[in-house]
Amino acid sequence: MIKHSKHAILLALSMLACQLKSQNATSNSFSLQQAIEYAYKNSPNYLNAENDVLMAKYKRKEVLGMAMPQITTSVDMKNFLEIPTSLIPGEIFGAPPGTFIPVKFGTKFQASGTAQASLLVFSADYLIGLKATKEMITLMNINVTRSKTETVTQVSKAYYGVLVNKERIKLLDANVTKLEKILNDTKAINKQGFVEQIDVDRLEVAFNNLVTEKQKTERLISLSENILKFQMGYTGQDHLVLTDSLAISENPENISAEKVDFTKRIEYQILESQQNLYSINIKRLKFGYMPSLVAYGSLGYAGMRNDLEFFTRQHNWFPTSLIGATLSFNVFDGLQRHYKIQQAKMDFKKGENAIKNLQLGIELETASAVVNYNNAISSLQIQKRNLQLAENVLNVTQKKYEQGVGPNQEVVNAQTAYKEAQTNYFNAIYDMLIYKIDYLKATGSLIK
Repeated sequence: MIKHSKHAILLALSMLACQLKSQNATSNSFSLQQAIEYAYKNSPNYLNAENDVLMAKYKRKEVLGMAMPQITTSVDMKNFLEIPTSLIPGEIFGAPPGTFIPVKFGTKFQASGTAQASLLVFSADYLIGLKATKEMITLMNINVTRSKTETVTQVSKAYYGVLVNKERIKLLDANVTKLEKILNDTKAINKQGFVEQIDVDRLEVAFNNLVTEKQKTERLISLSENILKFQMGYTGQDHLVLTDSLAISENPENISAEKVDFTKRIEYQILESQQNLYSINIKRLKFGYMPSLVAYGSLGYAGMRNDLEFFTRQHNWFPTSLIGATLSFNVFDGLQRHYKIQQAKMDFKKGENAIKNLQLGIELETASAVVNYNNAISSLQIQKRNLQLAENVLNVTQKKYEQGVGPNQEVVNAQTAYKEAQTNYFNAIYDMLIYKIDYLKATGSLIK
């Protein structure tokens, strides 16, 4: 029985180890959406935007606390090393008029305890401030959306950069393999005396250039992967495994410039929220001419002793209490508030001008994004056709050279042209993906 239990425990531990190994193996695997979700949870900029929302909510609760009763307590203890001296008129005791007799009143020890409470009954500043904190929460939520948009933009561009470079390295690997075979065959033929050494040298130069290009691309992959990690807030040292692939439509459609909906843009929403805050500030300053009313009360006890026995029954505590209210008016402030109102109005007008300028900028940005995206589609179609042609030329020249009916110079030139066509093709793919993101961002459609 014990033997079977040991086997069961070992089996369970083995299964747990396999599960943990599987989790570790896939913890660095991300689709584009998973990379974006990861960035939401780990990107410092996005996390700070969410923290700003919490700070705004806490600020509103702080302002709400101003309308609640404010209660304070205090305890005071005095030990008179010298009891204060008072002067009383001497004529009370038969002394000549104008003379004073020094006497000491009081006890060596005095103690008092006081509790005070106040309540804000009415304040225009409080009411307007409460409204401003609500608008501030709205503004911070908009900032979260803006941070989310930037996160999606940056992560997507970095993700596509890695994908494009990895596709590029696949073709370079195939090219290196093909050219290496031709080079080795040419070297063998050269040893037999059928081709000149210059033919070998040409192919070796082309081969070395191709290997160098491959090494540069490999380093570029490492760099683009580090950029993606940075945008995601990924701190692991493992290489990222990207599970998405480059899905390029065979015939991507051009887009046309449509009427721009400014309200979808985060920047427009932020300016509108700022305008609301400017308007609230104007009201706050205007309402500052209204009075404020505060009610208060105080209750205290005082004890006076010649010793420290304050809490014995034979000694009394003497109470004191009061209630009151303060009504404050701003009678005249040298027109300071008036000119503050004028300044606030100028801020509001500047905000209106900023919104108009943003609208013009959004229209220009959208039009530019449409042109760039359409140009990228056209360029991609052309570069794709050029890549096919360059590949055909390379295949034909290689076959002719292998059959001995074509010079190897044509192979070298075709290989160079094919490598250039590959570079142009992948650059066109990347440009199209990036310009599409820019278009979606310009139209406020990048995130839902």
